[in-house]
Amino acid sequence: MIETIHISTPSRDAMIDITHKVQESVHKSQIKNGYCIIHVPHTTAGLTINENADPDVQRDMLYALDKAYPWNGDYRHFEGNSAAHIKATTVGFNQTVLIESGKLLLGRWQGIYFCEFDGPRQRQVFISILGEK
Repeated sequence: MIETIHISTPSRDAMIDITHKVQESVHKSQIKNGYCIIHVPHTTAGLTINENADPDVQRDMLYALDKAYPWNGDYRHFEGNSAAHIKATTVGFNQTVLIESGKLLLGRWQGIYFCEFDGPRQRQVFISILGEK
Protein backbone atom coordinates (compact mmCIF):
# COMPACT_ATOMS: atom_id res chain seq x y z
CA MET A 1 0.00 0.00 0.00
CA ILE A 2 1.29 3.45 -0.91
CA GLU A 3 -0.53 6.49 0.39
CA THR A 4 0.07 10.11 -0.56
CA ILE A 5 -0.05 12.99 1.90
CA HIS A 6 -0.47 16.50 0.47
CA ILE A 7 1.20 19.39 2.29
CA SER A 8 0.93 23.14 1.75
CA THR A 9 4.07 24.73 3.10
CA PRO A 10 3.79 28.22 4.62
CA SER A 11 7.21 29.73 3.93
CA ARG A 12 10.59 29.25 2.25
CA ASP A 13 11.93 27.24 5.20
CA ALA A 14 9.66 25.22 7.49
CA MET A 15 9.52 22.03 9.48
CA ILE A 16 6.03 20.55 9.58
CA ASP A 17 5.19 17.76 12.02
CA ILE A 18 3.50 15.00 9.99
CA THR A 19 3.66 12.30 12.67
CA HIS A 20 -0.10 12.16 13.16
CA LYS A 21 -0.72 11.88 9.40
CA VAL A 22 1.76 9.02 9.12
CA GLN A 23 0.20 7.29 12.14
CA GLU A 24 -3.24 7.64 10.48
CA SER A 25 -1.84 5.82 7.44
CA VAL A 26 -0.51 3.05 9.67
CA HIS A 27 -3.92 2.74 11.33
CA LYS A 28 -5.72 2.57 7.96
CA SER A 29 -3.33 -0.13 6.75
CA GLN A 30 -4.24 -2.41 9.68
CA ILE A 31 -0.60 -3.51 9.84
CA LYS A 32 0.22 -4.52 13.41
CA ASN A 33 3.95 -5.20 13.13
CA GLY A 34 6.25 -4.14 10.33
CA TYR A 35 7.71 -0.94 9.03
CA CYS A 36 6.69 2.33 7.46
CA ILE A 37 8.76 3.96 4.74
CA ILE A 38 8.21 7.68 4.26
CA HIS A 39 9.55 9.29 1.07
CA VAL A 40 9.65 12.85 -0.27
CA PRO A 41 9.76 13.04 -4.09
CA HIS A 42 11.13 16.60 -4.21
CA THR A 43 14.70 17.86 -4.64
CA THR A 44 14.29 20.89 -2.36
CA ALA A 45 12.49 19.26 0.58
CA GLY A 46 13.32 16.45 2.97
CA LEU A 47 12.36 14.40 6.02
CA THR A 48 13.81 14.12 9.47
CA ILE A 49 12.93 12.60 12.83
CA ASN A 50 13.65 14.86 15.76
CA GLU A 51 12.31 16.37 18.97
CA ASN A 52 8.65 17.35 18.95
CA ALA A 53 8.35 18.81 22.47
CA ASP A 54 10.09 22.17 22.08
CA PRO A 55 9.41 24.15 18.86
CA ASP A 56 12.70 25.99 19.37
CA VAL A 57 14.47 22.81 18.21
CA GLN A 58 12.93 23.19 14.73
CA ARG A 59 13.79 26.89 14.70
CA ASP A 60 17.37 26.11 15.71
CA MET A 61 17.72 23.40 13.07
CA LEU A 62 16.48 25.71 10.31
CA TYR A 63 18.78 28.45 11.59
CA ALA A 64 21.81 26.14 11.59
CA LEU A 65 21.05 24.83 8.08
CA ASP A 66 20.65 28.38 6.81
CA LYS A 67 23.94 29.36 8.43
CA ALA A 68 25.73 26.35 6.93
CA TYR A 69 24.05 26.79 3.52
CA PRO A 70 23.08 30.46 3.13
CA TRP A 71 20.48 31.34 0.52
CA ASN A 72 22.80 33.89 -1.11
CA GLY A 73 26.02 32.04 -1.79
CA ASP A 74 28.38 31.72 -4.71
CA TYR A 75 26.10 29.22 -6.46
CA ARG A 76 25.72 28.73 -10.22
CA HIS A 77 22.35 26.96 -10.46
CA PHE A 78 20.21 29.19 -12.69
CA GLU A 79 17.03 28.81 -10.58
CA GLY A 80 18.73 30.43 -7.59
CA ASN A 81 17.73 27.74 -5.09
CA SER A 82 20.96 25.81 -4.69
CA ALA A 83 20.88 26.23 -0.91
CA ALA A 84 17.53 24.40 -0.87
CA HIS A 85 18.95 21.51 -2.90
CA ILE A 86 21.95 21.22 -0.57
CA LYS A 87 19.80 21.35 2.59
CA ALA A 88 17.47 18.67 1.22
CA THR A 89 20.39 16.39 0.39
CA THR A 90 21.86 16.95 3.86
CA VAL A 91 18.58 16.13 5.62
CA GLY A 92 17.62 13.27 3.28
CA PHE A 93 14.51 12.18 1.41
CA ASN A 94 13.48 9.00 3.26
CA GLN A 95 12.80 7.76 6.78
CA THR A 96 11.91 4.28 7.95
CA VAL A 97 10.02 3.75 11.19
CA LEU A 98 9.22 0.40 12.80
CA ILE A 99 5.60 -0.45 13.61
CA GLU A 100 4.71 -2.38 16.76
CA SER A 101 1.15 -3.20 17.82
CA GLY A 102 -0.18 -0.87 15.12
CA LYS A 103 1.80 2.16 16.29
CA LEU A 104 4.89 3.94 15.03
CA LEU A 105 7.81 2.94 17.22
CA LEU A 106 9.11 6.43 17.95
CA GLY A 107 10.84 7.69 21.07
CA ARG A 108 8.93 9.73 23.61
CA TRP A 109 10.10 13.06 22.20
CA GLN A 110 10.38 12.09 18.53
CA GLY A 111 8.27 13.40 15.69
CA ILE A 112 8.44 13.00 11.91
CA TYR A 113 9.03 16.30 10.14
CA PHE A 114 8.56 17.34 6.55
CA CYS A 115 11.31 19.90 5.86
CA GLU A 116 10.60 22.64 3.32
CA PHE A 117 13.59 24.52 1.94
CA ASP A 118 12.14 26.26 -1.15
CA GLY A 119 8.57 27.23 -0.36
CA PRO A 120 5.90 28.06 -0.09
CA ARG A 121 4.75 25.16 -2.25
CA GLN A 122 2.31 22.31 -2.61
CA ARG A 123 4.17 19.11 -1.73
CA GLN A 124 3.63 15.37 -1.53
CA VAL A 125 4.88 12.70 0.83
CA PHE A 126 4.59 9.01 -0.06
CA ILE A 127 4.04 6.40 2.64
CA SER A 128 4.53 2.67 2.17
CA ILE A 129 3.56 0.31 4.98
CA LEU A 130 4.67 -3.32 5.03
CA GLY A 131 4.23 -6.03 7.59
CA GLU A 132 1.75 -8.42 9.17
CA LYS A 133 -1.86 -7.74 10.09
